[in-house]
Amino acid sequence: MKIGAILRQSNFLKINKFLALLLLILPGLVWADSGSKGDGENEQFDPSELINHHISDSHVWEIYHGMTVHLPVIVYSEEKGLDIFSSSNFYNHEEVVPFNGYIMDHDHITLESGAHVFDISITKNVLFLFIDAALLILVFTAVARGYKKNAGRAPRGIQSFFEPIIMFIRDDIAKENIGPKYGKFMPFLLTVFFFIWFGNLLGLLPGAANLTGNISVTLTLAVITLLITTFSGRKTYWLHIVDPLGKSMPWAGKILLYLILWPVEIIGIFTKPFSLMIRLFANITAGHILILSIISLAFIFESLSIGIVGAVFATVMNMLELFVAVLQAYVFTLLSALYFGQAVEEHH
Repeated sequence: MKIGAILRQSNFLKINKFLALLLLILPGLVWADSGSKGDGENEQFDPSELINHHISDSHVWEIYHGMTVHLPVIVYSEEKGLDIFSSSNFYNHEEVVPFNGYIMDHDHITLESGAHVFDISITKNVLFLFIDAALLILVFTAVARGYKKNAGRAPRGIQSFFEPIIMFIRDDIAKENIGPKYGKFMPFLLTVFFFIWFGNLLGLLPGAANLTGNISVTLTLAVITLLITTFSGRKTYWLHIVDPLGKSMPWAGKILLYLILWPVEIIGIFTKPFSLMIRLFANITAGHILILSIISLAFIFESLSIGIVGAVFATVMNMLELFVAVLQAYVFTLLSALYFGQAVEEHH
């Protein structure tokens, strides 16, 4: 399959939009405790507050100190129905206050009565989810258009940058791990690779959201991989789960073994996407925490020398995070392709 044909497939852009819709609700539901703001000017610096504020989701986007964008709050409850308003209504200067029967505690919104509300707000992570998806659509629409204009000629501009990466995903990931039926999985593999890569890079920008370090986002990506694997599974894939020992011994002799093997096989179906979810979440979040911890040392010890050394180490770690950004995208895509390959593998 030609690269231009891959990018011109409508499925490639459709999956970007579908992925954005699937991830719309979940990122707003899993937040870390962002800590409380200090009131006194002489209050001791708290690194945990800085770190939690960066890696957690929020109803506001603080670009830098003093410049904040208040995001839309979209909540539903049986008592009040659907409500849409700006998160700025919860803030009176630096103080968080109730609004219209709602209270917000550490970015969790409930009714003043204590009743639960279904929160599908455009949080900081959701905003960067849209930015990530928009970048994918814009970049690869331009690349596909370039292939159409330069058909039969050498790639130019943005094409020449992305073509080796696309060919690598096709030849070294999809073909190697899936086999002849790799073509139908290419739109998803390309989408998930660049979605994670772009999201990782966006998370390294000052003031940006920790999108791929949000466990609800990585959970959704892993669930999509699980669904594709499950619905793509051939007869031989399911027979291996039901009868992993095959015809190596009669049923009477292996029934006791199957009392152990069946639970293991069933659990294995779910541990594969679980490992995808945890690996991406843990690696991205750990990198952010490490960099912020190194920077915090200068404020903890209030030392210029430690600040200079910390800045050097933080810069080195940030460069390493650029490598980790593409590495984690590669690992997620590779393992997804491996699972797809196991599902569609021919019987030997």
